[in-house]
Amino acid sequence: MQRMQLDFEGPVAVLKFNHPEVMNAVGAQMLLDFATALDEVKNKRNGARCLLLTGNGRGFCAGANLQDERADSSASAGSSLRNSYHPLLFELRGLEMPIVTAVNGAAAGVGMSFALMGDIVCASKAGFFLQAFARIGLIPDGGSTFLLPRLVGWGRAVELSMLAERVSAEQAVEWGMINRLFEDNDALMVGAMELANRLARGPRSLTLMRKAYWNTWQNSFEQQLELEAQLQNEAGASRDFEEGVAAFLAKRDAVFKGE
Repeated sequence: MQRMQLDFEGPVAVLKFNHPEVMNAVGAQMLLDFATALDEVKNKRNGARCLLLTGNGRGFCAGANLQDERADSSASAGSSLRNSYHPLLFELRGLEMPIVTAVNGAAAGVGMSFALMGDIVCASKAGFFLQAFARIGLIPDGGSTFLLPRLVGWGRAVELSMLAERVSAEQAVEWGMINRLFEDNDALMVGAMELANRLARGPRSLTLMRKAYWNTWQNSFEQQLELEAQLQNEAGASRDFEEGVAAFLAKRDAVFKGE
């Protein structure tokens, strides 16, 4: 892979956008490499139980690379989204492990969308968020119009999109857009890895929680109750549930295996 870097650090898959010369802006090769990397992350032989997504260099991901020499100028913008970006977003939504994102710089355009796909979103004070689409005459994509109103409210979401103003990491944590704020990028990576390792040691039910929370946006109350019952059946049949109960009764720490 040229534009994504993937390393396995114990049970944590550390995936980095890897085109720092352009602040990790997304081009055709990066999209291909991203898909390849996710296949490796999902491969059970690699033992990953949590994904940590961040960027190399000074940026997380600066959105689409408008100067990408491999961009197909004949393709419509909508077709590019459907064929290249949407499959990645669906893969991230359905990933059977928790996702931590670590925003170490610019998270702009679709890069902001990738950042907000994390179950736990971390940022350093060097990080910032930008809905840059209005600056080039496009609309927010990458799921931004779905995620932002639910995270920060309708008014703030529309304002961020139409005015295309930066949101600092400090403001983002106040608004509930992100979960954890760190002083600098070194502290960010230490803290994000600690969280990722904690989640990687968690029970299989963490994956089921992801399913429950993603479906709550579209379900009625009755449908969500039924989904909870179905997922609880699955959790209750897991070895991790047996281990959790045994550890509780024995007054010891549980050792979960994600099974």
